[in-house]
Amino acid sequence: MDDQTWDVIIIGGGGAGLSAAVSATERGASVLLFEAEETLGGSTQLSAGLFTAAGTSVQAELGVEDSPEKFFQHYMDLNRWLLKPGLIRAFCESAGPALEWLISLGVEVPAHESTNAHMPGLCQAGVEDLWRGHVPNGQGYGLVQVLERAARSAGVDIVLNTRVQSLLSDPHGVRGVVVDDEEIHCSAVVIASGGFARDRGLLEKYYPYALRAAESLFVAAGPGSRGDHLSFGEQVGAAVAGEGYGLMLPTAYFQSRHHWEAGFPPRSRIHVNSAGRRFMNEDASYAVSPGLIDRQGGSTWMIFDETARESLPGGYVDWNADNILAEVAAGRLLCADSLAELAEKMTVPAEALEYTVAAWNEELPAGEDPVFLRTDSLAAKGASEPIAPLDTPPYYAARYLPAELVCTHAAPEIDARARVIDRYGRPVPGLFAAGEAGGGVLGSTYVGGGNAVANAITMGRTAGHSAAEHRGSGRGASTESLTEETT
Repeated sequence: MDDQTWDVIIIGGGGAGLSAAVSATERGASVLLFEAEETLGGSTQLSAGLFTAAGTSVQAELGVEDSPEKFFQHYMDLNRWLLKPGLIRAFCESAGPALEWLISLGVEVPAHESTNAHMPGLCQAGVEDLWRGHVPNGQGYGLVQVLERAARSAGVDIVLNTRVQSLLSDPHGVRGVVVDDEEIHCSAVVIASGGFARDRGLLEKYYPYALRAAESLFVAAGPGSRGDHLSFGEQVGAAVAGEGYGLMLPTAYFQSRHHWEAGFPPRSRIHVNSAGRRFMNEDASYAVSPGLIDRQGGSTWMIFDETARESLPGGYVDWNADNILAEVAAGRLLCADSLAELAEKMTVPAEALEYTVAAWNEELPAGEDPVFLRTDSLAAKGASEPIAPLDTPPYYAARYLPAELVCTHAAPEIDARARVIDRYGRPVPGLFAAGEAGGGVLGSTYVGGGNAVANAITMGRTAGHSAAEHRGSGRGASTESLTEETT
């Protein structure tokens, strides 16, 4: 880059950072974006791209009558009103327009019902009564490609493989950043560097719950999720919101990759607790399933039979028929020729396990589930065939626990304008944050699929607008040249 100045500097090139960059240029700001990794996209690129929003054109085409007010009520109730209502109302009101903005840029969300997070269309995102999960064509990768094209077309200067060291600040606010020991000045900075799922020390401090999975823990977040946002926040005395919050997906102990690579467990399966009793709908949304497991004292099991094992499709790393046998041979996955023998190995009451499976076999294959209503979730997933009974030995039992760390929620606190808030409740002049780097939107309960992507794009857009409007309050001097490393 030549010697020049910028109005706004963005730290991070994932969904939040790219949205902030494009939005800032729409308000007339010149933008410089730094991405620490070799490519843009961050965790957004690894996601399904599922976007939760209410009152959208996609919903309207499908006859779904929804509103930001209903979304807000559901969001706050699910989080027990522990979040700041003003911020959440602003998010819920802005999510729909943010989705329409993405569509105007070229993102395609077909107006038809989707049965899962990987089928483009409108799906059930969590436990909402109105479907709000918008799945784009191309998933998260496609979403990022659209945003990158928009950013480059708008003239955003993008520098890859370059990690920002620190913020430049004075008593009047944030004035720029330090990169490669060089000071780069601007009017406003947007922190969009992601979360801290890749930093064990920060997990111990801000989200120790994730470490309860021990050796079963695996991280699905982007490689740049190293917690830079927290160190930036410390520099300016920012308050931290979302401490102790994050998203852990339940998995079998042996799964070590996101399901795109790992595969999926068999549809015919039953989850039981240490008493040998079924305790949940096996398809329960991860908006609530980790809590259901936690209520069982941390010891739960996934039970399936030989027919279910043989039904697993090939091409996946963890959930394939041969890997199940390999886990049995290694002594890590329990296997027995009878439920009574399996119960003994699980150290659960045999009579309870036998009764539980017998009741499941009588009800689910017949399309009934009066206690846990899995029939409803199967219908939402487009299931057209009855579920197979669990009656073919041998039987298998795998430990089932929250072990896949997807995102972290602790971050510098932001307000409805995406301004970073200090420990005294005051906005830090010139500093904005969004996505996992902006604390307060993602709460103790993950609302459902698309919560994080909607947060990244919506609050990224808000941050971009706010940062652009802040320019002119102290634009910095020129910077020496840097080497642009774009592709």
